[in-house]
Amino acid sequence: MDIFDRQILALLQHNASLPLKDLAEAVNLSVTPCWKRVKKLEEAGYIRGRVALLDADKLGLGLSVFVQIKTQRHDSQWLAQFADTVTAFEEVVEFYRMSGEWDYMLRVVVADIGAFDRFYKKLITGTDGLSDITSSFAMEQIKYTTALPLGESGKE
Repeated sequence: MDIFDRQILALLQHNASLPLKDLAEAVNLSVTPCWKRVKKLEEAGYIRGRVALLDADKLGLGLSVFVQIKTQRHDSQWLAQFADTVTAFEEVVEFYRMSGEWDYMLRVVVADIGAFDRFYKKLITGTDGLSDITSSFAMEQIKYTTALPLGESGKE
């Protein structure tokens, strides 16, 4: 990956609908070489997809909840079943296996406390082996980005 690839990725992650002509001009390439680089980046998996970012508040989904989970089970079969269960919930927009005190962390997006309560009940009744769950409600979103840092420390 060279400087042109990094510039292309930086621009696309801020605006994936940028016309190819504009993208090529911004990185000082002609259209065809730029298009070939974009295709190469897609094929190599650097570009996983292109999406529209929606406004949660305008959609009535203004409550973000961070759910931390401890489990009694740590075997691979349980993890596979747990992962299948949790990823099936559309309210779960992020799901991590953690180190430290908590085993898993979820970011859940819902309309309100009632919607979160319904989600919580589905989670605890649909999953065995949970030993402790705590939830923290985001009061204010100060920074949110999907853009990854593409500085010099990135993978070459």
